[in-house]
Amino acid sequence: MAEPAQIADLKQRLRDQRDLLNELQSTRLHRALSWLAAAEQHGDDADLRFVCGWISFNACCYVEEEGDSPLEEQQAFQRFTQQLVSLDQDERIYDCLWHQFSGPVKALIKNPYVFAPFWWSQRAADDSWRVAFDQSSVAALNFLSRRKVPQLLSIVLDRLYVLRNQVVRGGATYQSRVNREQVSDGGDLLMALMPVVIDIMLTHSDHDWGELAYPVIR
Repeated sequence: MAEPAQIADLKQRLRDQRDLLNELQSTRLHRALSWLAAAEQHGDDADLRFVCGWISFNACCYVEEEGDSPLEEQQAFQRFTQQLVSLDQDERIYDCLWHQFSGPVKALIKNPYVFAPFWWSQRAADDSWRVAFDQSSVAALNFLSRRKVPQLLSIVLDRLYVLRNQVVRGGATYQSRVNREQVSDGGDLLMALMPVVIDIMLTHSDHDWGELAYPVIR
């Protein structure tokens, strides 16, 4: 979990490195930290913590403009995760997914309600999602055991993206009892991952993290 002191340390590092960062990078990380702090402040509210945690992640990675396809957005996530993992020399992302939160990770992988084809099949009234779900779940567990971090992180984020759609697009009731486990697990994962993500981006301030979809206009 992201602790207040941990967030404060990252904010201080950002201030200390401002002269080394271009404006886009500085803005991106400032936004991410602001939403991570908001997520920490809503620690007792699983829904708000998850939403704020996801916005913090979104602030870090370049996301296509509204109106582009979900496939393009997913591809942007994959490029971002590959960059992160390649720069994560201490394997902190893997440590988070395997040692700290292997239980929640496995629960998300095995949960059909955060698997997009499940919902597509509900609307089409067929069971074609089951084969794809089983294949995806087996692949994810293999990635977890074989330390294939980019592929594993992509699947985890894909599950969280479906959960994000449910919550942000009004597909879930606020503080509902129905989806408490996945919302709570999703929030825990994001709160553990985001300090690592932001730290990697600060450490590699000279890396090209892409354009901002919504830069500051002066």
